[in-house]
Amino acid sequence: MPITTCIFDAYGTLFDVAAAARQAAAEPEFPQLSDTWAELANHWRLKQLQYTWLRAITDAHTDFWEVTQNGLDWALEATGLDGDDRLRQRLLDLYWQLQAYPEVPTMLAALKAAGLNTAILSNGSPAMLDGAVQSAGIGDLLDDVLSVQSVGIFKPDARVYDLVGNRFGCAKDEVLFVSSNGWDAAAAAGYGFTTAWANRAGEPVDRLPWTPQHLLSDLTSIPDLAAG
Repeated sequence: MPITTCIFDAYGTLFDVAAAARQAAAEPEFPQLSDTWAELANHWRLKQLQYTWLRAITDAHTDFWEVTQNGLDWALEATGLDGDDRLRQRLLDLYWQLQAYPEVPTMLAALKAAGLNTAILSNGSPAMLDGAVQSAGIGDLLDDVLSVQSVGIFKPDARVYDLVGNRFGCAKDEVLFVSSNGWDAAAAAGYGFTTAWANRAGEPVDRLPWTPQHLLSDLTSIPDLAAG
């Protein structure tokens, strides 16, 4: 069936998760970040994801904001920056104002012009996602923002992907699902979506039972993929 609905992961896909650490490093109040911000950002993101997986398999769900803070605290200690409350608070504040990648607004506008449904499907809490969407100025280009909070478990549980069909009344093969996380794009492919992995870092394909149908370096070509 033709694609009717384009669904995007949020963090790392539409929004640059390294932006908070990069912006803080550019501020004169935090010279200690000048040489370590990239390492901090990588640690923060990896621990954030690991904690969602561990909480999912141990039935210990919590709000994504708590997971985000837990990941940052680990990353700060790992980079020798723990104990600086001002730095910690600044990084958390900036996480609510993440920048969208440059191609995102034009890409979403093209999908809307083609008459397609567009939405976010994210581990993020509704409040966090609203902050990012409003900060990036893309709210009018999205039909909905779907959060795992409504089902109480993180990706890649199938109940999360079920939210798409429940909301838009579409079949699985009408959905193009886009994520910067290889494991997410792979799991969504196993679920039955057509998937695209925005592999911005050029990482190897994950060794999982499923693989994304499309591998991209950014989101520029999404409208062409959706058009078939």
